[in-house]
Amino acid sequence: MSKEPAKLDDEQLAELREIFRSFDRNNDGSLTQLELGSLLRSLGLKPSSDQLEALIQKADINSNGLVEFSEFVALVAPELLPAKSPYTEEQLRQLFRMFDRDGNGYITAAELAHSMAKLGHALTAEELTGMIREADTDGDGRISFQEFSQAITSAAFDNSWA
Repeated sequence: MSKEPAKLDDEQLAELREIFRSFDRNNDGSLTQLELGSLLRSLGLKPSSDQLEALIQKADINSNGLVEFSEFVALVAPELLPAKSPYTEEQLRQLFRMFDRDGNGYITAAELAHSMAKLGHALTAEELTGMIREADTDGDGRISFQEFSQAITSAAFDNSWA
């Protein structure tokens, strides 16, 4: 019943790595705003500096102001894959409701810990804060449905990051 989630194939990943490397001028494994800008322009896009900044903020999962290869893949993968998510909106909503115990539209650390424990995956405090931090893109300390969907969907790509 569960079909394998769509992933970039090795050829696509190799191509992305090649593109990434050619714009990573100082070969430090990450792109600056300038480097990302020239990469996008080479693809025929003309991002304004505001758009570029927003893009970096969206892609920059570890908040270091740079875009690493895995972050770059996460950013472009949805554009390169026919299926945006291996899950339907309804499946995601049902899953979200399981975690959002008080039904307020947000998953808190406590709710996440409780639900994971019930599923037989007791989390350490470190794992818990890591999961929240990773999913909580607006930094309010809790996970909205939008953030939840994004985290679940991008988790499908995680294991293809070399």
